[in-house]
Amino acid sequence: MPKTNPLIKPFLKWAGGKRQLLSEIKTQLPKDIDKYTYYEPFLGAGAVFFELQPKKAEINDSNEQLILTYNAIKENVEKLILILKNYQKNNDKDSFYEIRNIDRDTIKFNKLTNIEKAARLIFLNKTCFNGLYRVNSKGMFNVPYGKYKNPAICEEKILRQISDYLNTNAINIFNIDFEKAVSTADDKSFIYFDPPYHSPDKTNFTGYQANGFGENEQKRLRDVLLKLTNKGIKCLVSNSDTGYIRELYNNDLFEIITVQAKRAINSNPSGRGNVSEVLIKNWKELSKFI
Repeated sequence: MPKTNPLIKPFLKWAGGKRQLLSEIKTQLPKDIDKYTYYEPFLGAGAVFFELQPKKAEINDSNEQLILTYNAIKENVEKLILILKNYQKNNDKDSFYEIRNIDRDTIKFNKLTNIEKAARLIFLNKTCFNGLYRVNSKGMFNVPYGKYKNPAICEEKILRQISDYLNTNAINIFNIDFEKAVSTADDKSFIYFDPPYHSPDKTNFTGYQANGFGENEQKRLRDVLLKLTNKGIKCLVSNSDTGYIRELYNNDLFEIITVQAKRAINSNPSGRGNVSEVLIKNWKELSKFI
């Protein structure tokens, strides 16, 4: 695997992020991963994407505010940094709630430029409780203030390095449905799916979008994976280790690998700490001895 830039890393904290599972995930990737066009249709904070730093990639997320933030970093990083520096100087509880509540006023929110919306998302992510991105049924950000002493609101070096990377490589950024996001993949593509996790008792955090990601969507994802598998496209899926997910992928085409992750966000205390998750793989590496 080619050497990567350590400053290119997630600029947000994201529930279900994959930083701690990177070593496990990397052992399951194709051995020649750098030869593939990389697809990630549920990008989130992009831990795997930034770890691999592919030269060709198709990245996507259904969260419009998140994707406009990636685009702001790519296209207007210096303006974004200026706004974040101002937030850094004026970070307190009152400012947090003033910025958070902008989306309660649709007219006021829509007057913000995309760069201002991107800066708002980063500021709220860095200063809210647990660094959580969560919206209510109306799509309004509803996480309380986090009371951190010195949050890293403006990480200039990281943002500039990410911007440079996105601009000097063939990286396409989308805000479309996950199925459409992988529709251009072929057998020279590798796809990593990291959807909102299955949560039968709704204790896992999945509130990135007002419309959610339920069992019908989980099944649609499995059906998409079957189609891609039949086309010879290598895919890896992350998800909860639940009976539903194991049954959904109970097929000789798939290998289910159990991994252990440490999770801090769950409404049920038993779902925090070390929890079992799964990686689902749709191909097998040929043995070098064959």
